[in-house]
Amino acid sequence: MAQIVDVLFINPGDRKETYQGLGDGFAAIEPPVFAGLFATYLRKKGCHVAIYDVPAMQVSAADAVKTVLEEFEAKLIVLVVYGLQPSASTQNMTAAGNIAQKIKESNPGAKIMMTGTHPAALPYETMKSEAIDFVVDLEGPVTIYKTLMSLKNNGSRFFDIPSLWWKDQDKIIKPKFAQPLVKDLDNEMPGIAWDLLPMEKYRAHNWHCFDHIEERSPYASIHTSLGCPFKCSFCCINAPFGKSSYRMWSPDKVAQEIDFLVNNFGVKNLKFVDEMFVLNHQHVLGICDRLIDRSYDLNIWAYARVDTIKPKFLSKLKRAGINWLCLGIESASDYVRDGASKNYSNNDLRNIVKNIQDSGIYVIGNFIFGLPDDSLDRMGETLELALELNCEFANFYSAMAYPGSALYKGAIAEGADLPDTWKDYSQHGYNTKPLSNKYCSSAQILEFRDHAFQKYFTHDPYLALVEQKFGKEVVDHISEMLAIPLKRKLLEENKAA
Repeated sequence: MAQIVDVLFINPGDRKETYQGLGDGFAAIEPPVFAGLFATYLRKKGCHVAIYDVPAMQVSAADAVKTVLEEFEAKLIVLVVYGLQPSASTQNMTAAGNIAQKIKESNPGAKIMMTGTHPAALPYETMKSEAIDFVVDLEGPVTIYKTLMSLKNNGSRFFDIPSLWWKDQDKIIKPKFAQPLVKDLDNEMPGIAWDLLPMEKYRAHNWHCFDHIEERSPYASIHTSLGCPFKCSFCCINAPFGKSSYRMWSPDKVAQEIDFLVNNFGVKNLKFVDEMFVLNHQHVLGICDRLIDRSYDLNIWAYARVDTIKPKFLSKLKRAGINWLCLGIESASDYVRDGASKNYSNNDLRNIVKNIQDSGIYVIGNFIFGLPDDSLDRMGETLELALELNCEFANFYSAMAYPGSALYKGAIAEGADLPDTWKDYSQHGYNTKPLSNKYCSSAQILEFRDHAFQKYFTHDPYLALVEQKFGKEVVDHISEMLAIPLKRKLLEENKAA
């Protein structure tokens, strides 16, 4: 018998399309943090909710729809379209659209909503192109609750719901005003509804567990803050918030959620999924103090910026269990970084990376090839900088014009050649298509990105560092990762031409 719920949250995704072969054993399987937070918000309002996590269950869209229609009877179905990292919402839109379409085919009367970074960035386009009834153009939880209440009252007051796009027959109705963001995170949205998630399914990224490569589960990811005050041109993370902003849960509330994860699920591997964790020093140090007091054996990673890290705090971060910091280095060129709104020198980079590593914390360097002022020579300089810094892990990305970013607005204005479908915004997908610029074609940028990946992870000084810090087993693991080919349609077509 189907479980009757007010709201069924669905986390959409297709790991094979997103990662190709890397999705099987190397990429993380992460809990859907926003679905979990929204579920908590509605529960506190007295609502009955459930979550179905498609990527965690590793099922097709058809099988997912079959399961949710058999197991749940929901007044409102909400597809929460986010991703594993802040700009990864768009690549999940194809999967979300497929799920919505199949639900409507099987149950035309189902009421379906989309929320998340991509729908918030392109609400009209999402309403027009997807088999759905509603879109939330900002954060989500309050609008979801008000929509549910309206449905329970026969849907008579959609006009009055802030941030809600809806349809009157075939006419798309935009909201009259915006829903203010949730202010009291501690009391209104105090953590994730972990009991609704298949916790045994989640695992950390391979590099996150280089110290214990065979122990990637149990794993969890949480927010300690929402939003980001910065305005990087390539980033879309503030689309659901409507502006650059920054709100925090209290250190006590964060520590309580970690207590729950450790005591109930034995979690050791933990990600602070905040768009920018190392930012407000009182907040960060407050969390560190509480974790140090608890003496948990945690393995945490978090995002930071080169210009927000203070060397005097690194020792406390390490003692709290923060073993990895991810830095958005982006480019070796001051000119390119300035265009991305990141103003610091390569010497600043060298000093910060050294300070972090000297404190016993590992560094993940994020590099982007093909930003608007990038050229083949500048991309070469970025790769040389990456090899010189020799971070314990590196992510190499191609510039993408993600909806909600300044790059996307510029690309649309210029009539740029963008990916053919939303799934093609995946960095690791077969059909991926980076944003070209005045110096490089999409194919040149993608080819250089894939070259950089191979070059970095076969570089003798890097492999020596890995063996010294993590052992021969992890060197072998990296070799296995490199043996997984990433097929690229764009490069195949370019080679055949």
